[in-house]
Amino acid sequence: MSNSVVTVAVTGAAGQIGYALLFRIASGAMLGPNTRIRLRLIELPQALSALEGVVMELQDCAFPLLDSVEITSDSNIGFSGVDWALLVGAAPRKAGMERADLLKMNGGIFAQQGAALNLHANPGVKVLVVGNPCNTNCLVAMTHAPDRSPQNFFAMTMLDQHRACAQLAVRAHVPVSAVERMIIFGNHSATQFPSIDHALINGDAARSVIQDEVWLEGAFIETVQQRGAAVIEARGASSAASAANAAIDTVASIEGVRLPGVPFSVGLCSNGAYGAEVGLIVSYPVTWAEGTLQVDAAWQHTEWSRLKMQASFDELAAERDQVKALDLV
Repeated sequence: MSNSVVTVAVTGAAGQIGYALLFRIASGAMLGPNTRIRLRLIELPQALSALEGVVMELQDCAFPLLDSVEITSDSNIGFSGVDWALLVGAAPRKAGMERADLLKMNGGIFAQQGAALNLHANPGVKVLVVGNPCNTNCLVAMTHAPDRSPQNFFAMTMLDQHRACAQLAVRAHVPVSAVERMIIFGNHSATQFPSIDHALINGDAARSVIQDEVWLEGAFIETVQQRGAAVIEARGASSAASAANAAIDTVASIEGVRLPGVPFSVGLCSNGAYGAEVGLIVSYPVTWAEGTLQVDAAWQHTEWSRLKMQASFDELAAERDQVKALDLV
């Protein structure tokens, strides 16, 4: 995207994740130092006043790459002609709420947004869904945008990858940069599988560096799976800065701005790799090379790992069935 101008839409732009996200987009962290940005910020009508304050701050930063900022509560306007859409806004899960309740509440939001993208976005628009449950919300949005390429819809699991890398680094007493090929398979949920089978620490197999199978197959996975809940309990609010950081890294990886040729975790439309059903939005190891994305479909796993992956694939199929029953897919 050298010397280009890209229009980026962000929903839920006045929220905590949006606030942590927008300044980094405008700084060039997401699309690189040679890409100018037009921001389209979408919010609920009652949040537009707060969003105006965010726009003031964006202006006051005087980002050289930021061409313009527009705000609206109408997604048809907000998505008009956009090249990238970051779907961040979603109803949060509250105490006592089941995951099925969240699917029902948010499904309609992402159906409407998918329809608006289908009508008004650029033909090659790329969409990253951050609002949870992001895999199935992504499936809903993709279904309602039948004229847009399914290969351009993504769900964010980079946050889980970052969490897993950090846990391995702490355990091995190394910088997080020493951890590679730590990939999340399946759903962004408590069933996600942080696969240790191919992870490397300073170039060596993580299993040989951390010789503790009980920890690797127990506390490590559970910590990554439950990290979001742990942050809420400790902070009194959900992960915002780390989620925004992961969104930046996801788009940068998809565009080849960040670590081209290095596998990363992202949810995308399954072609059946690793036994997941075709058409589900599944997190896989994905590599950018020469402008294209490729799922690394030949990684070998232990039987124990395959069962863990399948449990997450099964959950994604069950969520698909739930939104199908609501006529959302």
